[in-house]
Amino acid sequence: MSSDQRYVLALDQGTTSSRSIVFDRSGLVVASAQQEFRQILPSPGHVEHDPEDIWNSQLQTACEALKKANVESSQVAAIGITNQRETTILWERSTGRPVGNAIVWQSRISAPICERLKADGLEPLFRERTGLVVDAYFSGTKIRHLLDTVPGLRSKAERGEILFGTVDTYLLWRLTGGRVHATDTSNASRTLLFNIHQLAWDDELLKVLDIPRSILPEVRSSSEVYGETDPVLFGKAIPIAGIAGDQQAATFGQACYSIGDAKNTYGTGCFVLYNVGNKPVASQNNLLTTVGWTIGGKTTYCLEGSVFIAGAVVQWLRDGLGVIKKSSDVETLAATVPDSGGVYFVPAFTGLGAPYWDPHARGAIYGLTRGTTAGHLARAALESMAFQSLDLVTAMQQDAGAKLRELKVDGGAAVNNCLMQFQADVLDVPLVRPTTVETTALGAAYLAGLAVGYWNGVDEVRDRWQAERRFVPQMPAARRESLRQGWADAVRRTRS
Repeated sequence: MSSDQRYVLALDQGTTSSRSIVFDRSGLVVASAQQEFRQILPSPGHVEHDPEDIWNSQLQTACEALKKANVESSQVAAIGITNQRETTILWERSTGRPVGNAIVWQSRISAPICERLKADGLEPLFRERTGLVVDAYFSGTKIRHLLDTVPGLRSKAERGEILFGTVDTYLLWRLTGGRVHATDTSNASRTLLFNIHQLAWDDELLKVLDIPRSILPEVRSSSEVYGETDPVLFGKAIPIAGIAGDQQAATFGQACYSIGDAKNTYGTGCFVLYNVGNKPVASQNNLLTTVGWTIGGKTTYCLEGSVFIAGAVVQWLRDGLGVIKKSSDVETLAATVPDSGGVYFVPAFTGLGAPYWDPHARGAIYGLTRGTTAGHLARAALESMAFQSLDLVTAMQQDAGAKLRELKVDGGAAVNNCLMQFQADVLDVPLVRPTTVETTALGAAYLAGLAVGYWNGVDEVRDRWQAERRFVPQMPAARRESLRQGWADAVRRTRS
């Protein structure tokens, strides 16, 4: 490779693995590296990560991706960071040492705090200021839980000795050698502490949750130079110039820049985001209003629906039941049967997300008979992703007062043609899959590259987006309605 070529490195820190991808000017993947890390499950419904596992896996994959691409650090124009959102890390300001494990977004450990806030009638205040529901999903109650339960932590925090960050902030801190403590508006908008109208931390909400303001990072835009990497890490300082939460990054990478554009990412969870423009729109159907991104002083807002367990259900088939050896085997197993045989799988392992927000629901499989096979279970597991996404899109269309024109899709399970066709059929909406399905990392790369002039503007980025395949609804209306009713019945039985 010629030494005058330049690239962008995207760090994609996910729930079950860390990835790093080198992109060229065409937005194409030059090389990538991925590493899974430990999932710590101390009790039912509680999920943790070791922050050192997050950091080490992310740094190692970054070095590995650059090596595979044969790219020197001097050829990297910028680094973009995208991350699992809401996951909460507290660490010592002086040493950088985490005070304990990260509490993962899936964890329900702070559900009792949420119940108290609701009982005190405070949910409307949080919804109005943050666009979020009061739920254990978000960072604010996780911070409160740590301050309340780790001995001596609250007094240290009040003395200014402790810092909080979502994963982007923690990586930025480590990458810059502790010189930069910052986040972007998209990640800040997921904390339950950020006023999305004023784009600032909300003092009243901080007071309600009893969280010292001094622990919070500075909030900056999603596309700007935040600092440079410590030269020790890559042999040369590299600008870190883009940050967005994973779902917002995927929406940006999917070029959803116009009002009414929408995408669904099929990852550990499923996330549908719908661009509503430069003013936040309150949901009437239990969706979230969230910041999409801020660039050049302009903020784009989205409606969002979140499914907690999507791809994670395939991991459970692999690790919990042992019916498949590797995740990719699920499509082959599901293809052994023509349909699910009337089996519905509601994977509420950590409660149900939007539009139900039921933290006490637990997973269940309905419709089992003596004729049910492992193939039916695999099929029902895959279909659960489509049905849960159906619930989100239905709520979104009600809020928007219009039917989606199309839904762009990405994420690991988006490569599964059988699932994508079933999704188009039950939604009755066309699905469009892009040529680059690594849209989360690509969005982070675009945000970083735009900040340093590697790309010339959003129009150039939009022009690079290309469709690889369209999935058009083909299912008879009566069959679609029957499946929808069956799913609704299964969810009803699962609710707490």
